[in-house]
Amino acid sequence: MFLFPTTAFAMGSQGGGGGEPGSALMGMMPLVLMFVIFYFLLIRPQQKRAKEHKAMLEALKRGDEVITTGGIHGKITGVTDDVLTVEIAPNVKVRVSKSAVAAKRGG
Repeated sequence: MFLFPTTAFAMGSQGGGGGEPGSALMGMMPLVLMFVIFYFLLIRPQQKRAKEHKAMLEALKRGDEVITTGGIHGKITGVTDDVLTVEIAPNVKVRVSKSAVAAKRGG
């Protein structure tokens, strides 16, 4: 009866070596290629866009027309370090954080 085999067979590579010398590098190649693609298609454009947005926020001044991330359109009537006063209608002013400005209208 062969319920409990007494001989164990080990599975190993043929030839006793660890494979070809460049196989580890070739195995990493798809991962490196994917990282390069992600960098150029996702990471780099996002960093560029963030840099442009930061420059736009620093250049805001009184009289500029802006659009907030909430979709409110208005004209800047006051600027401090972190807060803008935006007139959204005649005699209606709101204070918003500079970081809440999505875009500058007009140019």
